[in-house]
Amino acid sequence: MRDRLRLAIPNKGRLVEPTLSLLHASGLVFEEHDRSLVSQVANQPLDILFVRTGDVVEFVADGVADVGITGADILAEAGRELPIIARLGYGRCRLAVAVPSDAPVRAIEDLAGQRVATSHPSITRSFFRERNLPVEVVPLSGAVEVAPRLGLADAIVDLVSTGSTLQMNGLRAIGDVLASEAVLVADPTAQEQRPADLDSIVMMLGSVLAARSRKYLMMNAPATHLEELEGLLPGLESPSVIPLAHAGMIAIHSVVGADEVWGLLPRLKAAGASGILVLPIEKILP
Repeated sequence: MRDRLRLAIPNKGRLVEPTLSLLHASGLVFEEHDRSLVSQVANQPLDILFVRTGDVVEFVADGVADVGITGADILAEAGRELPIIARLGYGRCRLAVAVPSDAPVRAIEDLAGQRVATSHPSITRSFFRERNLPVEVVPLSGAVEVAPRLGLADAIVDLVSTGSTLQMNGLRAIGDVLASEAVLVADPTAQEQRPADLDSIVMMLGSVLAARSRKYLMMNAPATHLEELEGLLPGLESPSVIPLAHAGMIAIHSVVGADEVWGLLPRLKAAGASGILVLPIEKILP
């Protein structure tokens, strides 16, 4: 068993920046270089391997890396049975079936006997096979969205986030194949032999992800308004209440969902809160 744990991450593509941001925010100290394959973490017994996106799964499956960050779609396409030990919540997209906007096709079933271009041929074949729909899958490594315009295919199966790329290329989605996001996968051997090390990684990454979805609220208020204000605060637990120097005044501290803040502030103000501060949170360990 190696002294240092190995984490494989993509060196190019849509997951690189959010992955590096997550690792640095979790407290890992390391440098990344364009030409470097391995970066040693200074404050943890961990080495980060920068590899091609499609190779992350293979590195973990072959035991070269103990854990890896990849997309759920890439894992499914590779067909390797690796345990997902954490869903990371970024890089969200969907693998969608799309056709030209002016095509008479209205449903996936209408594609029987037609050609479908994709950079995810294994997933696509399985998807149509499960539905007993005979299609010809045309594997492409890139620029999938232009395949219908070039006459290479009648439809495509491609990753979609906002749908703007489909619209720009005169396409419309008619169904989804699967939903994808960044996931942390593990080598089953490492999971068996080093459970504490893997739990530590999951805990630190999870603490950052949990913090990103919440805000820390601080406010002053008359003590007589505590019950009303407490009823407005959907925090992790009951809010912290601190007496202030002025008689009858208290400070209230609470953690709330980041998406709740916008609608919550006017209600807190109306209920008597003042001096309201909204602060970011670095990490949350429940």
